[in-house]
Amino acid sequence: MKQLKVDAIKDGTVIDHIPGGKAIQVLKILNGTGKDTVSIGMNLPSGKYGRKDIVKIENHELSAVEVNRIAIIAPTASITIIRNYEITEKRKVETPEMLEDIAFCPNPNCVTNHEKVATVFERVRLSGEQASETAEYTCHYCEKIYNSDGLKIKVG
Repeated sequence: MKQLKVDAIKDGTVIDHIPGGKAIQVLKILNGTGKDTVSIGMNLPSGKYGRKDIVKIENHELSAVEVNRIAIIAPTASITIIRNYEITEKRKVETPEMLEDIAFCPNPNCVTNHEKVATVFERVRLSGEQASETAEYTCHYCEKIYNSDGLKIKVG
């Protein structure tokens, strides 16, 4: 069996279990310097999810806002922090209950698209719900419900 090897990183972040094909979306929402060394694996085999993406970013630890943005795009993702070649922290992302000024409202008539008002979305919870590839959110202002795949995430 052949195995593709990607070098270990000394310091940085590994984002694993991203749904297949979404690594580029994840990269777009991160606050990188543009000089970070990034490794991407796309559509890799996964026993649990069928296909997955993985992103490794050297010398960059994710902020809480970045983790929340990732959770919207990739609720099945896990974050691993590497320091001096050692795993110092590993956790699954948690889909936020509330999104404050993280995404644009898709409703062209929503007040947030016409006035300087920060968007607010509240998570729609179903009983017994588990991590999946999408979640639903209600806009606080126009009260419309949107699938997380339909939300455009703000960058930076």
